[in-house]
Amino acid sequence: MLADPLARLQSTDRDIAGRVADHLDQLTKPPGSLGRLESLAITLATITGEELPRITPPGVLVFAADHGVAAEGVSAFPQAVTAQMVGNFVAGGAAINVFARQIGARLEVIDVGVASELSRDSAARGGESGLVHDKVRRGTANFAEQDAMQRSEAVQAIEVGIRAAERAVAAGCRCLIVGEMGIANTTASSAMLAVLTGEPVADLTGQGTGIPESRLAHKQAVIERAIEARAPDPQDPLDILSKLGGLEIAAMAGAYLGGASRRVPLLVDGFIATVAALLACRIDPKVRDYLVFGHRSREPGHVHALTALGGDPLLELGLRLGEGTGAALAFPLLEAATRMLADMATFASAGVAGSEGA
Repeated sequence: MLADPLARLQSTDRDIAGRVADHLDQLTKPPGSLGRLESLAITLATITGEELPRITPPGVLVFAADHGVAAEGVSAFPQAVTAQMVGNFVAGGAAINVFARQIGARLEVIDVGVASELSRDSAARGGESGLVHDKVRRGTANFAEQDAMQRSEAVQAIEVGIRAAERAVAAGCRCLIVGEMGIANTTASSAMLAVLTGEPVADLTGQGTGIPESRLAHKQAVIERAIEARAPDPQDPLDILSKLGGLEIAAMAGAYLGGASRRVPLLVDGFIATVAALLACRIDPKVRDYLVFGHRSREPGHVHALTALGGDPLLELGLRLGEGTGAALAFPLLEAATRMLADMATFASAGVAGSEGA
């Protein structure tokens, strides 16, 4: 299944950019006066291949999984919170539910590796699609002691994400927001990012769910020991993922691969989502052109992940929640960019004199 989207994944349509830029300059405004909104409109056009890109309705995919490294005391919350929050997602009570409803998004929650067995009778609220059971295994192993998962399981988890992206596109979604839930997943993300970028662990590791400053050094030490013990190959993204990663992070990378292969914009959330995006780009660099970065989070590693991808986020609100919330908050800016292209009058149609020399 992984081979099919990789075979379909093409570069974005660069030729369309000039035509859209010309159209923007004919709209009733000084050229370039809408700033980044104009460059965003061009980016969306190159991704979709449409001079008047359509990005509604959006789809939100929240992948959930547990991490064995939680046993090392790297999180402020117990592992049981992962399953409890999945129940909250399905019931419609989490922040991402609120923001998804606000933007009219289709929301799907996918169990790719929650340690406990979740109810198969979960009922969704409103237009939300409920819980999808696509579990690869019950959480990862403690990577401080052994590899997080087998390489074949990492591939299976990536394929979970590809399937989720393809379901969303088949349901009519024209933009994807990829979120996550998994206690200790900032630890896995920091570990992976350290190997992917070569940056020091101390520069990439934050307080995650809110651990006190006194426990931050312990979290960093766990990651450093694990990287030394697991010795992942920095040139092999699947080796890094299988030794240090998480099932939901793998699925997120798969969703980016699957969405890019279907030419839909991928609105990237915070730290964990950006590490997953970096992983997807290491698997296939063409994914990068399909990424739009929603916000800059408070996690210190996020700026390094963004730098590795050349990402310039649309928002900076001091968020550190995850779930896809920051990306959902940024989505109205994408919608504004497309409406500007489609609905604004040109100088000619409005009978307004254009700038001299235009």
